[in-house]
Amino acid sequence: MECQDYGLKRTSEKNNLNLNPLQRGGLLPKESRKALIEFSDGYSICDYCAGRLDKISKPGINHFLDDLASFIGVDHARTVHGAREGKFAVMHAMCQPGDNIVVDGNAHYTTHLAAERNQVNIVEVSNDGYPEYRIKPDGFKEVLDVQLDKGADISLVLLTHVDGDYGNLTDARAVGKIAHDHGIPLLLNCAYSMGRLPINAKALNADFVVGSGHKSMAASGPVGVLGLKDEYADQVLKKSKRHAVKEIEMLGCTSRGAPVATLMASLPHVIDRVENWDQELNKTREFVKKMEEFGGIKQLGVKPKEHDLVRFETPIFDDIASKHPRRGFFLYEELKNRNIVGIKRGQTKWFKCSTYGFSQEQVDYIINAFTEIVEKYQK
Repeated sequence: MECQDYGLKRTSEKNNLNLNPLQRGGLLPKESRKALIEFSDGYSICDYCAGRLDKISKPGINHFLDDLASFIGVDHARTVHGAREGKFAVMHAMCQPGDNIVVDGNAHYTTHLAAERNQVNIVEVSNDGYPEYRIKPDGFKEVLDVQLDKGADISLVLLTHVDGDYGNLTDARAVGKIAHDHGIPLLLNCAYSMGRLPINAKALNADFVVGSGHKSMAASGPVGVLGLKDEYADQVLKKSKRHAVKEIEMLGCTSRGAPVATLMASLPHVIDRVENWDQELNKTREFVKKMEEFGGIKQLGVKPKEHDLVRFETPIFDDIASKHPRRGFFLYEELKNRNIVGIKRGQTKWFKCSTYGFSQEQVDYIINAFTEIVEKYQK
């Protein structure tokens, strides 16, 4: 049998500036690129495994997990295949079919799928709508009071720390206190925050926390992080009756090759870079200010920005597209001609982007590119 050409060639990062928020926090440092090669074989991490991934000492996964737990402020840390698998594991351990969980209205679709797969019902705390789409902590109190007065079984509160639509950072500490005052644990989804900005789960009143290695922790995915308090370890890290050393919710073991190796190699890099979060935030706010100076471009979500993911409403580009022979593709093509990618093809009414990790010189180049495009079509 002769296979087709699968097109396994990618030059987005080598030749272009990639604005896609999904990509910005997942770029590997050189140490992780080396680990990617060293551990590229399927079960390469398992040469010296005695039955538990988290106990492997060569390479030092056991020590890595201790360092990771300290870094994110939890008692126990595990690697999983992604934040979604971490959410599923917590729900599966903490909830019974038919239970209710309270979730913010900006939650990622994988939160909904994890709940559906666990046969638990979602009760939603709505955002406040256009243009900020803010999640207010008091909304959790109102929903919990109503549900508990009705006699509903609420087994978990889940908050999206930073959502993937608007980049809103919600006050997790306040939501966690509200949940605890009602006797309910908090699961904090940090897929867009852990590894980009400093996270301490205990300080944020989170009983469980999940993160994304490939989205925000400079790792080659799929790989994620699950952290938890010691008081829930017996439930979430429960051992198999038949295979005594295996943790049931981990299905024995999770990442067994390059993903966990790159996550490990990137940890020192990630620990250093979160210390620069204030600089990244200031850079984002300045970028928003410059973009809104064009007129016809408006940042959606909470202002001022508290995260690097930005969603812009862009009627100025939609108006150009309505008259352009390439229609909605014009913006993608104009940017690509300037070696800027990450804005989806055909998208002109709005788009999401991030300048995380770019130098100021690169950000200035991006702003100048948008300036050239606007001026070109406003003549």
